[in-house]
Amino acid sequence: MADKSKLTDQDRSFYEWQLDVPGMGDEGQTKLRNTTALVTRIGGLGGPMALSLAAAGIGKLILVHGGNLEPSDLNRQVLMRHDDLGTPRVLSAAKTLRALNPNIELETIESHVTANNVDDLVAKADIVFDAAPRFSERFWLNAACVKTGTPMIDAAMYSMEGQVIVIVPGATPCLACLYPEEPSHWKRRFPVLGAVSAMIGNMAVLEGIKLLTGIGKLSLGEMLYLDTLTMGLRKIAITRRSNCHVCQP
Repeated sequence: MADKSKLTDQDRSFYEWQLDVPGMGDEGQTKLRNTTALVTRIGGLGGPMALSLAAAGIGKLILVHGGNLEPSDLNRQVLMRHDDLGTPRVLSAAKTLRALNPNIELETIESHVTANNVDDLVAKADIVFDAAPRFSERFWLNAACVKTGTPMIDAAMYSMEGQVIVIVPGATPCLACLYPEEPSHWKRRFPVLGAVSAMIGNMAVLEGIKLLTGIGKLSLGEMLYLDTLTMGLRKIAITRRSNCHVCQP
């Protein structure tokens, strides 16, 4: 069995450019190599997340997404391929990721997150990247992460805008602090431009990599809000709610 505490010559050849990022080096890359990340789902937001995590050398990706690939998915779901129309999206995504980086471990779950499977899924991961279009899934993930102390990067987008929130249980507000109930305006279908969802997904990955490696400054207690029509980035302070039913005893 390979010694995951040390980088191999092959690792260094793959990641030599990012090893030069200030603060990364062998230590940061080894931390990524020893991390298991759960990504749900892997569409317009989660697909770019999974792609960038694989390119960065994350050790294992757990991909959670149900349903088959449809033509309307292809404008934004960068891991999917036209030839895979009518087949499970998560399997199409896994093929793309294996072609990019055959050295990472992949686990595919042909299902969405549910109240019944969320605890088992989160228990497998060191970090969760949340890109679910349904708020019920986000709430289940948030509660499971708070219970286990697992950090979660929550990303969302609509039309030409998007947001990212870093949730570190015990240190930051959780998702239920910000949204005690499901927002009434939240819809399953909404306007999506693939370039916007990819930008927001990669912002989420950067926050996750910073959290895992210790490089840079994390946006804790803040929502990162991006309006791509003006390219305006705002940091909006968020606070823990004293009566939060999820993260407060």
